[in-house]
Amino acid sequence: MLTLVTLYPMWREVAVSFSGMEEAMKGGLFLWPRDFTTDAYVNILHSRYLWLAYGNSLFITLVGTLIGVFLTAATAFPLIKQDLPGKKMFVLLILFTMLFSGGIIPTYLLVKSVGLINSLWSLILPTAISAYNVIVMMSFFRTLPRELDESATMDGAHAIRIFGSVILPLSKPVLATIALWEAVGYWNNYLQALYYLNDKSKYVLPVLLRDIINGQTIAQMTGESTGSSTESVIAATTIMAVLPILIVYPFLQKYFVQGTLIGSVKA
Repeated sequence: MLTLVTLYPMWREVAVSFSGMEEAMKGGLFLWPRDFTTDAYVNILHSRYLWLAYGNSLFITLVGTLIGVFLTAATAFPLIKQDLPGKKMFVLLILFTMLFSGGIIPTYLLVKSVGLINSLWSLILPTAISAYNVIVMMSFFRTLPRELDESATMDGAHAIRIFGSVILPLSKPVLATIALWEAVGYWNNYLQALYYLNDKSKYVLPVLLRDIINGQTIAQMTGESTGSSTESVIAATTIMAVLPILIVYPFLQKYFVQGTLIGSVKA
């Protein structure tokens, strides 16, 4: 029963997206599509705004995830060294950011002052690294045998070589976990996109979906007529928005579970 309750909202969106205009407008319980049609998908797939939003979301997700995972690992690795000068101060500064932040207005002014307003980089750089992710990564790195680091040092490897050739290849579970967290966060980024983006050509999927829910149907955005209802368009756009994450997650699930458990037990 719990599984059915959990899955029904997604299944309802699928059923509504394939339902005819009149049936979708009626609402209610949807166990299967009513008056089956693919008009909603045909109309949104012909909208250039959908593909622009898809491209923008893919860009910030892929680039943001790569940058975020690298910065998180590069920050966590030196912080596990006992002989790092000022280690406690650095850890306290990182923990401080989990409790206090500048707030929306100072952050907006900072983004504006560096010229990132109406740029996709405004959705990547301000959230490129998370204190929580650094702590999880540190917890995982501590589980790796110190002998690996010491033997590599005796063989003449410097810290960057050890980090890239020894530590990262052994850290696939936690790297996949952080990557999934980062990817989901960037893919669902709504508030920052709402704050910093003004040009419709820079919109990401959550903002496009907001416009559709607010009454801007695909017909209004493209200037073309459509026979599908707003409810069908909303449902179809929602399915298109969550589809990439649903496809990627099964491939990362085993690493996700392992990385999360290690991070939580050792933290």
